[in-house]
Amino acid sequence: MRFSTGGLTGVWAEKNTREAIWDALYARESYGTSGTRIRVRFFGSFDYPADLNKNPDLIKLAYAQGVPMGGDLKGGAGKPPRFVVWATRDPDSAPLQKVQIVKGWVVDGKPMAKIYDVVCSDGIKAGADGACADNGASVDIATCKIAPGKGAGELSTTWTDPAFDPKTRAVYYVRVLEDPVCRWSTYDAHRLKVDPPKAVPATIRERAWTSPIWYTPG
Repeated sequence: MRFSTGGLTGVWAEKNTREAIWDALYARESYGTSGTRIRVRFFGSFDYPADLNKNPDLIKLAYAQGVPMGGDLKGGAGKPPRFVVWATRDPDSAPLQKVQIVKGWVVDGKPMAKIYDVVCSDGIKAGADGACADNGASVDIATCKIAPGKGAGELSTTWTDPAFDPKTRAVYYVRVLEDPVCRWSTYDAHRLKVDPPKAVPATIRERAWTSPIWYTPG
């Protein structure tokens, strides 16, 4: 396998029961990871305040005033929706580097996409192109130890699409990226006391993806 050894699927269920997990899957309130245990939540609404991610009642208000990942936003009377995202790192993996929102839409039958870096670690802000500069995080290939001092344990923001068109259907989902870690083949090479294979990258960026939120004009 070129990238990773396997992924994980998570759901946000009210209880750890078969019925509650089924309900969460049916509601599409689920996300996947490349194998890391990142936690991520994603909500959208026409009524969220601009700083909802800083509210201690974030989750309660997000459900009450909007929809979670997997949900549909309809109408809005031309008002742009706000999205709130919150992610925490896997304590056994690398810190988080950034959170992206990926937007998709269709123009004259052609699928379009745009990636926005909506919140980044280490105080880095997105430039005019919507992307953050690399934070300089690194991993020692010889030992697979992560260099300290980079990345974040938690990232959150409330975001509005700067190119929102109220007349165009769109879909949004979140992607969370960690700082680099050794690829599984590099770990195996260390165990076997051989050089890492040159045919594949020595490191990877573990990540998570959420179910999308769909926007439909009213």
